Amino acid sequence: MPERFDYIKDPEAIYAQSFERVRAAVPSLADLPPVLAALVERIIHASAMPDVINDLVWSDDVVERAVTSLRQGKPVICDCQMVASGITARFLPADNPVIVTLNHDDVAAEAKTLATTRSAAAVNRWLPDIEGAVVAFGNAPTALFHLLEQLASGWPKPAAILGFPVGFVGATESKDALISANCGTPYITLTGRRGGSAMAAAAVNALAIIAASGIGDDA
Repeated sequence: MPERFDYIKDPEAIYAQSFERVRAAVPSLADLPPVLAALVERIIHASAMPDVINDLVWSDDVVERAVTSLRQGKPVICDCQMVASGITARFLPADNPVIVTLNHDDVAAEAKTLATTRSAAAVNRWLPDIEGAVVAFGNAPTALFHLLEQLASGWPKPAAILGFPVGFVGATESKDALISANCGTPYITLTGRRGGSAMAAAAVNALAIIAASGIGDDA
């Protein structure tokens, strides 16, 4: 007979216990406003790292601005396909378009011309959609740096920036730049090397759930 393991198989039970354990592991979630706690707990759930709460930095109005954007049907712009693939479409409150420009045909050629990365060159294609959008970074520090440069040069402002680039080169610095840039856009970011597409997508999903459910509307 094949070996049988004793494990939870009910998806609803797995879901419920997961978030119960997040809240038990991070009691300080209870000290946050409900909408912010809902956002932070999904980031922790996606990473299984309760201590990330100590390295998260956010603008006070990031949830409000992002939720308003999503309810208005504005797009979610992602720096890579991994972030977009992690977004649960049914959570989005207004069939919001999810935009990734990294693999557009002419991006690689432009990156060579500009002597930069494809991720940074792909940001140049965001201009028609950037105003009022939610922008999620889960991979590329160069993309975040370049968006900050474009915003400083006069680009229209997105509604919110979710800054979770990951890695050993540029990730820490790009997120520090987001915090210090005073670019006129609310943000949430995870300082240091940690981050990733799962966290960025989880942040979008949390905001979409908040937007659709009305969590905190009477706060």
